[in-house]
Amino acid sequence: MIEVVSRVLVLPDRQAHCLAGEPCVVFDAGDYFGIMQVEEVDEEEEVDEEMEEQFKKKPNPGNGPCFKVIVTNENGLQASNPDSVFLIDHAWTYRAEHARQQLRRVPGLLHRMANLMGIHFHGEVPDEGSIEQVLQEMWKYNQTYQLSQGTAEEKVPVWYIMDEFGSRIQHSDQPSFAAAPLFYMPQQIAYTVLWPLRDLETGDEVTRDYAYGETDRLIRKCVLLPWVPTEELDVSCFTPEPPDEHYQAILAENKEKLPLAINPPAYAKDKVFKVFTDIQQVLNNLTHPRFVFTDNEGEADILYNFSHFKDYRKLSEERPEVMVNQFPCENLLTVKDCLASIARRAGGPDGPRWLPRTFNLQTELPQFISYFQQRERRGEDNHWICKPWNLARSLDTHITNNLNSIIRHRESSPKVVCKYIEEPVLFEREDVGLVKFDVRYVVLLRSARPLRLYSYDVFWLRFSNRAFSLDDLDDYEKHFTVMNYAPGVTLKQVHCEDFIPLFEKQYPEYPWTTVQASIFKAFAELFQVASSKPAPLGICDYPSSRAIYAIDLMLKWDTGRDGKKIMQPQILEVNFNPDCDRACQYHPTFFNDVFSTLFLDETDNCHVTRIV
Repeated sequence: MIEVVSRVLVLPDRQAHCLAGEPCVVFDAGDYFGIMQVEEVDEEEEVDEEMEEQFKKKPNPGNGPCFKVIVTNENGLQASNPDSVFLIDHAWTYRAEHARQQLRRVPGLLHRMANLMGIHFHGEVPDEGSIEQVLQEMWKYNQTYQLSQGTAEEKVPVWYIMDEFGSRIQHSDQPSFAAAPLFYMPQQIAYTVLWPLRDLETGDEVTRDYAYGETDRLIRKCVLLPWVPTEELDVSCFTPEPPDEHYQAILAENKEKLPLAINPPAYAKDKVFKVFTDIQQVLNNLTHPRFVFTDNEGEADILYNFSHFKDYRKLSEERPEVMVNQFPCENLLTVKDCLASIARRAGGPDGPRWLPRTFNLQTELPQFISYFQQRERRGEDNHWICKPWNLARSLDTHITNNLNSIIRHRESSPKVVCKYIEEPVLFEREDVGLVKFDVRYVVLLRSARPLRLYSYDVFWLRFSNRAFSLDDLDDYEKHFTVMNYAPGVTLKQVHCEDFIPLFEKQYPEYPWTTVQASIFKAFAELFQVASSKPAPLGICDYPSSRAIYAIDLMLKWDTGRDGKKIMQPQILEVNFNPDCDRACQYHPTFFNDVFSTLFLDETDNCHVTRIV
C-alpha cells in the first residue's frame, strides 16, 4: 500500500477586511498554502491487513482520508518575514459540558464537525449516533485556553476546534510551524496564531508539535497517544508517595512561611476574645458572649479569615498568642492531588479503601495510562472522573471512559483523575427513582499534635435529580449532586434527621450508626496520616491554629474481608472554609458551637462528637 497525492485543494483568497482604528487582517492564506489529500492505493489486489492496521495508526486525526497542509507559494516562506504570521479561525468554541447540547441545537454544527473529522453524516436532523462519534473523535482536534480573570465559572477552560485549514495541520516532532491561541479583547474573539519556525520552500509540509513543551520521551509518548496509538504501555502502574522534595516545592510555590516553635498560649477562663473576620456568616451568627468582633486586626485575639493565611512565621514571632482559623500546610488535605499523595501513607501505592484510586495527571500520566489499559484488557469498568486540583462545586469536572479525553484534559489545567464509583449506594426518591447522593460532614480540627478532631452532629445531603445509570456521562443532573449553584435546577433537600429513618427503611441491614462509624474511622485515618509527618510533609502542629473543614463523601458497595457486602465510605474532597449558609439557617447555634469547641475547649452542650 502506498501514499499518492490525489489532489491539492487550494485555499480560496478572501479580500482584506479592516475595521476603523483596528489592525488590518488580510485573508491571503490561499496565496501561501494548499491542503493536500493523501490516499492509500493498493499495489496488490489483496490488502495487507498488517499494513492496513499500521495505516490506521498514522497521526492524521479522524477516520477519513489523510490530509496535509503544504506551502504552495512559489517563493516559499521566510521565518524572518513579519508577513509570515497567519491567523486561523476557530470553527467551534465551547465548554466540554455543553458540547452535546450544541451539536444537537446549533444548525449545521454537527454536519461541519462530522465532515471535518471524516465521520459519515448526511442527514439533516442530528442523530445521537453521529453526535456520539463526534464527541469521541473531537479529542484528536481539540485545543484549549482559559481566561485569567473573571469568576470561577468564567475561568473554566474553553475548548475549540480550528477550521478545516488549521485542523489539517499534522504533527511532527520536528515541526515547521508553531501555533498558539490569541484572544483579541476588542472583539472578544479568539484566533490561533500560526508562524514558521524556519524558512520553507514550495511543497514543504506545514506541521506543528502536538506535544509542544514536553521534553521527556515517555511523557511525549503518552501525550501523543490520541494520534499515535501504541500497544499497551510497558510501564508499572505503581504510584508511591512522592518524595519529600515534592512537598518542599509545594510549600515554596504557595509562598507559605512556617511558624517558629511556640508554647501553647494560655488564657484566663473568663477571657472575652476579640474576633477579626471577613466572613459574613460568622458576623451574622456568632452570638456567644465570650466573643466580640473588632475591626482592628492588630488588637484581635482570633483571626478568622476567608482567604489563605501565608506568613505564619511573622505571626509566631510577633503575636504567638493570636489564634488563627487555619493550619500551615493544610493544603495537603484541601488540594486533591496532595490529598491522594498523603492518603497513600494509609493504603500504600493504591491508596486506602476510603479514597477512590487517584492519579495526578501532571506527574503520574504514564502510570495512569498503564492502569487504564490493564483494566481494559481485563474487561473491568473503566469510567473515570477528571477533577481540577483546586476547584470546588464540580467546576471543570468530567466523567468519561475515553482515554483520549482524559489525556487531553491534562492540557487545560492541573487535574487528578479518580476512579468513578460505578456501584454507588443509591437513595430512592419517590419522584425520580434510585439516585446518587453524597454526604457532607463538617469536622473541627482543634490541634494536629496531639490530634484532636471533632465532627459536627448534623450532616448535609445532596442528591442527583435523575435516576442513576452508567451512561449519559455528560448529564449533570444524573451524575452530579451539587445543584445549589446551577440556575433553574431542582434542589432536593432532606434534613439528616429525616434522612436516617428513610435510609434505614431502604437498607434495613445497614443501620446508620454502623455506617457513620465507618465514616468516622475514615476521617480519623485521614487526619492521622495528614499529621503524621512534620511540615511541610504534613499539617504543621502550630499550637495557635484551629480550623473547620467540610468533607464530602459517597458510599459505594464493596466486599468485606468476610465476603459480605459492605457500604464503603469514599472521601471525595476536603474543603477549606466551607459555605455554612445552610448550617446557620437551620442550626442557629452552629458558629457558637464551632467557636466554643475550637477556641474555648468547651464542648458541653455543643452539637459535636469527638472522633480522635
